[in-house]
Amino acid sequence: MTTDDAPGRTDPPYAADEVTMLRGYLDYQRATFRWKTSGLTQAQLGTAHPPSTLTLAGLVKHMALVEDWWFGVTLRGATAVEPFTHVDFDADPEWEFRTAVDDTPEQLHGLLASVVAACDAHLDAAVAEGGAEAVAVRRDRRTDEGITLRWILVHMVEEYARHNGHADLIREAVDGTTGE
Repeated sequence: MTTDDAPGRTDPPYAADEVTMLRGYLDYQRATFRWKTSGLTQAQLGTAHPPSTLTLAGLVKHMALVEDWWFGVTLRGATAVEPFTHVDFDADPEWEFRTAVDDTPEQLHGLLASVVAACDAHLDAAVAEGGAEAVAVRRDRRTDEGITLRWILVHMVEEYARHNGHADLIREAVDGTTGE
């Protein structure tokens, strides 16, 4: 894996307004994640790197869930998208990780792509309404504080960056592929 192997991955801008900068970093991390989880079979995506049970398939489905939760459900007040709508995460908190190994690469990457497209529309609407200061429809469940778009964007960059590190290690264990 080389940087040239990362189609659609563009470096974030060095100078831009806050929202453009944060979205640039989010898009860069999203593209890195797609790159690190692409080109594998269902069996490869479902392979764990012991002693962990984490798989690349689980990470892809998890990131679709996280995108939908923060940008759709929390920021805009949308209903969760399928397949997350009817899951009882209190009863099965690892649902997306557990069930992802049954999904094909096309299903997993298709789910993530469709969720990201919807989330970009949610982001565009929130930016138009209030920029980085736009406040999410849902409030923090512990403190009842309002959650800004700024916080959600920073959190999502962190979420992708952390899971890109996991994906690096798992991908190398699966097929020996390494990259930045």
